[in-house]
Amino acid sequence: MSRLLALGIVLAPSAAWAADDAGGGSDLLVRVINVAILLGVLWLVARKPIQAFFAARRDEIAGEVTAAAELCKEAEERNSRFQRKLADLDTELDEIRRGSQDRAQAEKQRILEEARAAAERIRSDARAAVDQELRRARNELRKEASDLSVQLAAELLRNQVSDADRDRLMDEFISEVEQPGSGSGS
Repeated sequence: MSRLLALGIVLAPSAAWAADDAGGGSDLLVRVINVAILLGVLWLVARKPIQAFFAARRDEIAGEVTAAAELCKEAEERNSRFQRKLADLDTELDEIRRGSQDRAQAEKQRILEEARAAAERIRSDARAAVDQELRRARNELRKEASDLSVQLAAELLRNQVSDADRDRLMDEFISEVEQPGSGSGS
């Protein structure tokens, strides 16, 4: 407050001299003196606040520059980390691709082996079915052949064996049956 009062006192005479425009050459001198006094008073009054303002502003700018440098350093570190991760990502993708191809190849081999095993089982089952069908057909054929043989033999016997031959065969059969029974009973 006292500085403002001093400023007012100093400026009052200079304003009076400026109003008193008696001499033409002294007018410039008065103006120069007025400006010098004004600047001197401003220097005395505003020097410390201006210095404080600029010091604070300098400190603020220095802090911002430091913060910006730290942010730049962090950004560079992040960038380098991301670059490493990106390089590692390419490697990892290659490994994943190779692993996928290996798994796909192994799966293909497994499926082929299963298909081969299934085909072999089908062939084996087909062979077994064919063999079984052949055995059944042979058995039917044998049975039919034996039935036919018996029919033919019976027909031949009927045609070739006379009643006298039948009586004789029956007597021989009865005598053979009686002989072992009489020997085993005694």
